Amino acid sequence: MSLDAAYAFANSLAGTLMVAIIIFRAGDGTLSVTPCNEFDGDAEVVAEIDPFDV
Repeated sequence: MSLDAAYAFANSLAGTLMVAIIIFRAGDGTLSVTPCNEFDGDAEVVAEIDPFDV
């Protein structure tokens, strides 16, 4: 997934679920997103999207 696609997906997911979302880079270099409470910390965090942050 490209960085632009990851940001778009993370923003959409954060707005829908109303939870903070983490964009992370996996060990193989791919980007993915997950809710913060499901992130185990084993990957490089690229960004955090918080729907409550103004």
